[in-house]
Amino acid sequence: MTCPRKLRGALRHPGSACASLVRVALLAMTMGSCAKPTDPTVAPRTYRMGFSHFSPRLTIPEVIATLDKWQSRGDAGILHITPPWRSLLADTTASFLIHREHLQIAERYRSDGFALVVMIDATEGLDRSSKAAELVALGRSISEPGIQAVYREFALAVDSILRPDCLGLAMETNLVRAIAPPALYASLRTVANDAAAALVAARTSARLFASVQVETAWGKLPATGRYVGIAQDRAEFPFAEALGLSSYPNLTTVAVPEDLPIDYYSRLVPDGSVPMMVVEGGWSSASGANPSSPALQARYIHRQMELADRAKLVGIFQLTFTDLDVASYGPSGSQLVPFASLGLVGTDLADKPALAEWDRAFARPLLASTAFVARR
Repeated sequence: MTCPRKLRGALRHPGSACASLVRVALLAMTMGSCAKPTDPTVAPRTYRMGFSHFSPRLTIPEVIATLDKWQSRGDAGILHITPPWRSLLADTTASFLIHREHLQIAERYRSDGFALVVMIDATEGLDRSSKAAELVALGRSISEPGIQAVYREFALAVDSILRPDCLGLAMETNLVRAIAPPALYASLRTVANDAAAALVAARTSARLFASVQVETAWGKLPATGRYVGIAQDRAEFPFAEALGLSSYPNLTTVAVPEDLPIDYYSRLVPDGSVPMMVVEGGWSSASGANPSSPALQARYIHRQMELADRAKLVGIFQLTFTDLDVASYGPSGSQLVPFASLGLVGTDLADKPALAEWDRAFARPLLASTAFVARR
């Protein structure tokens, strides 16, 4: 999720590791369009579906194998990007970095006819109470006007080069507000809104959004014992024309997927006035702090689609299609343990029961009248 010990945070430097491997790998690949299965006899879905490019281990063959295995099971792709602060502050241009690290991944998705969602993470993915680790190491902060200017420039470059359908500018805003120092939340609010204003002035065609943590909204993370909602987030990030959802319920007190109320997503925006999409989440197939199993994970995917249908989501993304070999990630691997078994396939790419539930949902035809949330 993006609570402490968040997978995305540990992988927040794809430019130096995974994305670099993908960049090399894609040069060797023939990019073709795959037929997407449909079955007109079943109820249609309103949401596009997809994953990110993360693989079990940071090797070129495994990145290729991961992308190859899930591309026929999706019609959208997602990129989670943390600004490479050290390089940006060392006078490497945002344009150069984005072309080098992310453009070919985006082009891979586009070549398959996928919609593209990009999220830019301004805070620390491993710990939403902290500033980005690279900024901390450099003795800098997003509270500085100069750093905020770099963020704006980076967001503009992401938009102009990658041309996403949806562009996220602030991640898990309610969780940041709940556990971070007030000054950090205020800085996130400022930098996201200023970047949004710059993008609008530049006539972006992307639908701009922010994401919220669903368990935080329901009073489960941190545990408040009551539904909190997201009214403050919508008021303080008014640029958001879509809403991203982050949800990892089995890392809280939710014992079984069926305990999730049917309005688990829809209650956040009961009037349906803003389109919503799950941009990260999952249910571990392995027991950790809480008991789990492959069967429970499969039941979660089934329940998630029921929640998505009720909320009429426009997208469901799971960051990890595969499990992660935490030992291969070096010192950061230990922080990945709670998230290492979220994949729908194992580290050997062998199917788990949850994959069949995903495939069953993906086989449903996408409503012809359903447009993704970009302005194009």
